Amino acid sequence: MHNGLPRQGPGSETTTRRLLALAGPLPEHPRVLDLGCGTGPAALLLAAEAGAQVVAVDLHQPFLDELAAVAAARRITSITTARLSMADLPFPDRSFDLVWAEGSVYNIGFDTALVSWRRLLAPGGALVVTECEWSTDTPSIAARTYWGRHYPLRTRAANIAAAEAAGYTVEGVYELPDNDWFDDYYTLLTERVETAPARPGMAEAVTATREEISLRRRHGTDYRYTGYVLRPVTESPRTHTHEEPYPAMTNRIWHTRLEAGPDDRAAIRRINLAAFPGPLEADLVDALREDRQAWLPWSSWIAEDPNGTPAGFALLTRCHVDDVPALALGPCSVLPEQQRTGAGSAAIRAALDAARAAGENLVLVLGHAPYYPRFGFMPASGYGIRPPFDVPDENMMALVFDPARPVPRGTIRYAAAFGV
Repeated sequence: MHNGLPRQGPGSETTTRRLLALAGPLPEHPRVLDLGCGTGPAALLLAAEAGAQVVAVDLHQPFLDELAAVAAARRITSITTARLSMADLPFPDRSFDLVWAEGSVYNIGFDTALVSWRRLLAPGGALVVTECEWSTDTPSIAARTYWGRHYPLRTRAANIAAAEAAGYTVEGVYELPDNDWFDDYYTLLTERVETAPARPGMAEAVTATREEISLRRRHGTDYRYTGYVLRPVTESPRTHTHEEPYPAMTNRIWHTRLEAGPDDRAAIRRINLAAFPGPLEADLVDALREDRQAWLPWSSWIAEDPNGTPAGFALLTRCHVDDVPALALGPCSVLPEQQRTGAGSAAIRAALDAARAAGENLVLVLGHAPYYPRFGFMPASGYGIRPPFDVPDENMMALVFDPARPVPRGTIRYAAAFGV
């Protein structure tokens, strides 16, 4: 059914490039293991654009043959194919700078992959996977029934917790846009279904494929594909442009919730006063809370420890790019004694998830260039967006949830409380 198609699962060249950027600086010719490579769209791009030496692994020999033929036609000589099971890999420990698995980790399961593939990563290496997961806490009965039969889905928070429990830091998260499901996959697969030849087993394959595509059309908001860039915490972190490298993170599970009531407002102020050298950020949050045009009812998030003590904070407020609504992330803060425990990341991810659920598409942040790309941010200048003040290009960043939607170009206009 999938032979001859450009992809065997959701994805796009844009997504592969985005994940590659999130993986950070690489050696001049990185060693990449592409697992479940299919016909090799990711392997071909990594070899051509990153100068990678790629070992492409799949169990289906016709896919590998097609990849080898395309690579030869493009005069790419840095791809080696291997017919192997991703559950039983013969490569030595620390053999690869990147272990890559777009749309294939379900074959052995997310948790199994995290454990079994970790040994393959060289110091500073990264695991890049895409995983299907719930995008809501209340999926439809049809979606629950289908995925209950085929592959147990979890929420993003559960997948992040699993990665951290397995000894990784989550350095990048990227939600695949809806067109990644259709442009090079479901649309072409639908055409294939309509012309499928009559041979043993084909009728069952056609029925299963139609069910899968129909579910996506009817209940696609219930689930999503998300890309994760994961790095083992025991390895030295990649080189950052910040003055000092970030130390390894201590893994903890943080509960996140919306701000609610005077006690939370007081706790948020305490966090900001402790995290920053003066009262500027704490006063800014209080002023934004009084601005009805800037404050949003779903955008002030707290991360608290298992005892219910608030430790991390993240805020989104309304801003504009010229006259088009967008969101500004910040202030974000963590109690000093809880820094590098994941509290700040948990609060930020909760705020971003709430923004996505509210239908927002553009979030802007002024912050440390080595830190925010783990959430999917990239330089805002790439979208033609600029701040109303001078700042290094790498520090003004933008996150677009759905690249298929229009992204405004122009100058950022912050809420009045920012004073710019």
